[in-house]
Amino acid sequence: MKKILILDNLRSVENTASIFRTADGFKVSKIFLIGTTPTPIDRFGRERKDFAKVSLGAEKTVSWEHSNTVSEVIDKLSDQGVKIIALEQTPDSKDLKSLSKPDQFALIVGNEVEGVSQEALEKADVVAEIPMMGMKESLNVSVATGV
Repeated sequence: MKKILILDNLRSVENTASIFRTADGFKVSKIFLIGTTPTPIDRFGRERKDFAKVSLGAEKTVSWEHSNTVSEVIDKLSDQGVKIIALEQTPDSKDLKSLSKPDQFALIVGNEVEGVSQEALEKADVVAEIPMMGMKESLNVSVATGV
């Protein structure tokens, strides 16, 4: 089973590193870091201490790749038969619990403020949302990824 994460322009090192740690726990095959999403390596090729502090070394156990554009990654994965699931609240999103679990899937999670980009939403096979029962309308991106 191929489980992939696509982090669409996240802003926070802590959220990204936390997702890496969760990904290790769930045996995620690969994480694609899109655009502004922080990487475990800084622009000078050095390991980021702030990243490693939160990920606890998961950046060394989970395969990752940076890409500037989400569409190229989605197109490549779709060509490989990977089902693309965007996690976002939209008028047409499906309840996450109602989805059947495909053998190969990529889950797209989005920016902490703007959410999943329109470009990614349009290319996704399905848009799913986590049903919220309290007063808040959404979860932190790292928590939502774990769900």
